Amino acid sequence: MTKDVLISISGLHFGAGEDNAEGEPVEIITPAAYYLKNDRHYVLYDEVVEGVPGTVKNTIKIIGDSLFEVRKSGIANARMVFEKGRMNMTAYQTPYGEMMVGIHTRDITTEVAEESIHVHISYALDINSEPLSDCEIDVSIRPVHGAVQERLSQISES
Repeated sequence: MTKDVLISISGLHFGAGEDNAEGEPVEIITPAAYYLKNDRHYVLYDEVVEGVPGTVKNTIKIIGDSLFEVRKSGIANARMVFEKGRMNMTAYQTPYGEMMVGIHTRDITTEVAEESIHVHISYALDINSEPLSDCEIDVSIRPVHGAVQERLSQISES
């Protein structure tokens, strides 16, 4: 895969213990840089937080189906680790204060192809030991040229 990629992160967040039919959708699509080193996939991208000046620099590390890690630095700082069947805690620093975030990962699946990577993660999130939400996210990483061509064909078909 090329260095210049688009990353798409989409998913649903459900209130802890609530009916999954009322999930809150979340989606981000942004340019990123991709690297493969020692059989580990790395994706680097900047995130703009609405209503807050500055950016968050994100580094994603993917190791097969066993680990998905997001390191955030800038106006927010955290190291979020997703490991199948495990619970990981992280101090999540924001401009509004710090909180302890618990990530209870139920499942991770990773599909790596020559021109794409797709990761699906199912997890529960708690803040300061209080259940917050059940989450499902999908992460897709594709070369910029492939993503643009796909979008153009979608537009021409409609």
